[in-house]
Parts: sequence; structure tokens; C-alpha cells
Amino acid sequence: MSRRLRLKYALHASVLASGFAALPALATPPATVASTPTDTPNDTTQTTEPEAGQTPSQGMLGTLQRSGYLLGDLGGLRTALGDAGMTLNIVETSEILGNVSGGMKQGFVYDGLTQADLQLDTQRAFGLYGGTFNVSALYIHGSNLSQDNLAAIQTASGIEADRSLRLWELWYQQKFDDGKIDVKIGEQSADQEFIVSSNAGLFVNTMFGWPVLPSYDLPGGGPAYPLAASAVRVRFRPSNSLTILAAAFNGVLAFAELQYEFPPNGGMVRPSDTTVLPGVYKLGAWYDSQNFADQQFDTNGLPLASSVSNGNPLQHRGTFSVYAVGDQVIWRSGEEAEQTLSAFTRIMGAPPDENFISLGLNAGLTLKDPIEGRDDDTAGIGMGFAKVSDRTADADRDVALFSGGTPSFVRSSETFVEATYQIQVFPWWQVQPDFQYIFNPGGGIANPNDPLHKIGNEAVLGVRTNITF
Repeated sequence: MSRRLRLKYALHASVLASGFAALPALATPPATVASTPTDTPNDTTQTTEPEAGQTPSQGMLGTLQRSGYLLGDLGGLRTALGDAGMTLNIVETSEILGNVSGGMKQGFVYDGLTQADLQLDTQRAFGLYGGTFNVSALYIHGSNLSQDNLAAIQTASGIEADRSLRLWELWYQQKFDDGKIDVKIGEQSADQEFIVSSNAGLFVNTMFGWPVLPSYDLPGGGPAYPLAASAVRVRFRPSNSLTILAAAFNGVLAFAELQYEFPPNGGMVRPSDTTVLPGVYKLGAWYDSQNFADQQFDTNGLPLASSVSNGNPLQHRGTFSVYAVGDQVIWRSGEEAEQTLSAFTRIMGAPPDENFISLGLNAGLTLKDPIEGRDDDTAGIGMGFAKVSDRTADADRDVALFSGGTPSFVRSSETFVEATYQIQVFPWWQVQPDFQYIFNPGGGIANPNDPLHKIGNEAVLGVRTNITF
């Protein structure tokens, strides 16, 4: 292990240890603690001066408990930016994940993501109503467990990617007709608005964010983290309950999504009313007009694996997918206002001939305020399913047939389950232990280190931490 990586592990372990040591004292967080930053750019109340009767250490702890940012006002920078109509957010997501069974090999790795976002509100800056300018950047660091150890279709972490420092999104959004319509133009990442399940966002596995089907069926995985593409996105709200979302990316990829929300427009529900259970439902589709190669046959209709094939895959003009997403509160406590149990599901399908994945499914449950006094903690259990298309499975059989072997490793499907618990240590700091178990990794592929056997089922353990600076 390199000296640099040892230092990262040591620093990460020190931060986690200090957080867990503080948890007993935080069993009942103050009422001001929230799951999102509570400061505004103009908030000048950040101070380390203790209140009357407090020691300096108590004053510092109180500040950390109240502030939405680890570094508070950044020495006046946030106030200065706020005066100019701008907001700045910097978030560090770090995690240690490892498989203790199965995979190509076992072991733990560190990976991390630093994300910086700067937004300009044009009305606050110079009086133009409804305009927002956004620029964001990513610094991806550490190793990649899924690539190095797992070879799973549904990768273990949503922040895993090639190490790089890159510009991510760069767009301008303008509202019209009192906000009923807004248009966004520029470099955009589709996973920020399309096929999104709010409850699924709790989990660590990649496929609870950008789903498995577009991750494999779209070229390069589509315009999703850590990538973006030039796009025009239009959102129209014909009523408080309905939203229509549409976008065109680079002229070849189009999305359309219909959203229904209850109560309308995110309406508030009285804590004492346990009969009103909010929900959001979405129906959508995407279409890509590029040519897509057939998974099995060449341009003469012969199996690509055969010795007489010309090696040129049959081309299909365009491909598409349809999907449905549902987020529904299914239970609310009549005693604890924050305590809710929510269910989510997301299902997608695509034609099998030109696509590697023909069916993708996510489902799960999330429980807010799972322990008395921990209003901002969240527990969750979820699953993911990916079906390898029948045409791809037939191509695997062809390989075995024409090579004189047997179809021992015909890919079929992969399933995983995940259990996680997100601890809100401070408003700016979350710690999240996580467990995943992956069945039939890769859909049932040979272990490159033991070609006579498939990669074994994988148990993945780890912890993630999010810090808002």
C-alpha cells in the first residue's frame, strides 16, 4: 500500500472514530438540526464565541450543531457571494468499501468524490426574474472496488469513476409564466432530473441513482455522472399536481417524463393527520437515434461467433426504453411527526436485440426517524435486478457452440440487496454504514482468475461519509 493511500485511510479512520465517539452525546439532537444545510449565504451568525455560561469547547460544539456547513461562513466568503446573488456548496463524499467473499479477489479500497457547485440567482444579482446560472466541478479520487474486485453489472458505489478533475454541469435556467414553465440550456447530466426516485437516493449502490438499463444500453452510459452533455430541457406544470419534463441531448437522445404528485405541489401534511400519505409517480421514455449493433448477428444474419461471419454486426436504427417510478409514503406515526415509512419502485424495459440489458428493477423501503430522538437519521433496505437480454444470452451460447465447448457460462441476470443506515451526526456531516450482497455477479460470468468457475456471490461491507464544507 502506498504512503499516500495509508495517509488517506488514517485520516478517514480518524474522522469516523471522532464521529462515532460523539454519537452518545447526540442521541437527542437539538431542534435546529436538519438533514440539509440550514445556513444561507447571508448568514453572518457563524461564530465560535461561547454563549454566557458556556466553556469555549461547549460554544464550539453548539456552533457545529447549528451550522449547516463545517466551515461556516468561510471567513465571510459566503456572505460576500450572497450579496452578489451567489451560493457556494462544497461536499466531500468518502467511503471505504470491500468484499469479504466472492468476486475476483477480496479486499477493501478507499474512494472519494469532491463536488463543488456555484449558482447565481439573476434576480438577486441584477433584477432579472427567474434566472439561475449553475456551474459545478468534480474531483474523483481513490480506487474502484467494482472494477478491481467485483466485475458486477450493478456496481457497488454511485461515486466510483475514473480518477479525474473535471467540469461537470454548466447551464442556465429561465422561468416563464410565473414559474409554470422553465427552460434549461447547457451542459447537463440527465440523472439529476430524469428517472429519479427520491427515496432510492439514500442508498450507496450505483443503480439506485442512474439505473442499470441506460448505464449499459446508452453509449458511454448516457449523459450521467460523471458525464454531462449539451442539452435543452423544458419543464411545464399545467397544474399543481402534474409536471411534464422533456429534454433533447446533443440532438440524438431525447427524454420525456410525466410526473404526478400528491398532495399537489408538495403540499404540507399536518403531523396529526396520518391518513394523508404523500406520493410521487412518474412515467417516461427515452429514445436514442444512433445506430446500435445487434448482440448476436452480423449483417448477413449469421452468428457473430461463427467462423463464417463477416464480423460486422447487424445495425439497428435507434433504440428506446420505457420506465415507471413510484415513491409513496405508506405509514406515518401519529406520535413522531418525522417518523415515516416510504416505499419506492422503478422498472425499465428495452428491446433485446440491440441492448445488453432488457429489464431493470429497483425496489425498497426507507424509514425516517428509525430510533427515538434521531429525527434526521434514515434506515433503508432495497434491491436491484438486471436481466441480460435474451439476444445476448443466445450470443453466449453461440460462443460455446462454435468453440466446441458447452454453454456453462451463459449470462442470465444479476440481483443484489442492500441494507444501510444514514446517521446525521451534525447538519453538515452524515456517516453511513452499508451492507450489500450480490447474487450471480456479472449475470454469471467466468472468474478470470479461475476460468472453470463463475465469479462467486459477493458480500460487500463499508461505510460512507458526507461532509458539507
